Amino acid sequence: MSYIIVGLGNPGEEYKDTRHNAGRIVLEYFAQKHALPEFKQHIKSKALVSKGEITVGNTTENVELVEPNNFMNRSGSSVATLAGIGMLTSKASATKKAHNIIVIYDDLDLPLGSIKISFNRSSGGHRGVESIIKSVKTQEFIRVRVGICPLTPAGKPKKPQGETDVEKFIIGPFKKNELEELNKIAKDVAEALELIMFETKERAMEKFN
Repeated sequence: MSYIIVGLGNPGEEYKDTRHNAGRIVLEYFAQKHALPEFKQHIKSKALVSKGEITVGNTTENVELVEPNNFMNRSGSSVATLAGIGMLTSKASATKKAHNIIVIYDDLDLPLGSIKISFNRSSGGHRGVESIIKSVKTQEFIRVRVGICPLTPAGKPKKPQGETDVEKFIIGPFKKNELEELNKIAKDVAEALELIMFETKERAMEKFN
């Protein structure tokens, strides 16, 4: 089976270490862990792509790691192109192809240092996920949500309030200690991806949700 694993974020050096790019940051850790090829520009899909094989035990799976080079709210067109889903693709065929798509993205409703795996859910207001649902004609794909919500000194979530503050927060850069926490959780994301590919998504949910 071949999997398309998407790390959502915004292109450009100015967005590299921002909270909204948590999906990209974590995906790059996964690529490094498995010594996958360097990301290269895929002109047709307007995305950076790394193709390779991952072996766990005696089993090997083909993977295509994707960083859309469109802004977040236009991510879907890149994913649909690489998945082979176009205007003439039937809903049934699109859904079948979408089952091999895994999308990693930031989630302000989850505390920093946590992840959650879901399947066949709404976008939850995340514009990147909304774009993918629209482009691939279904919400039946796997998501790995990476928490970015700040914590109080007591360890309780403290979500920014109001549209302006939320926008400012998610496009703001991670603090040094936050990046360190994200790098730690990247190891869990990598393990979750391996469980999804080599066992089942249910097994990954059981362990990490």
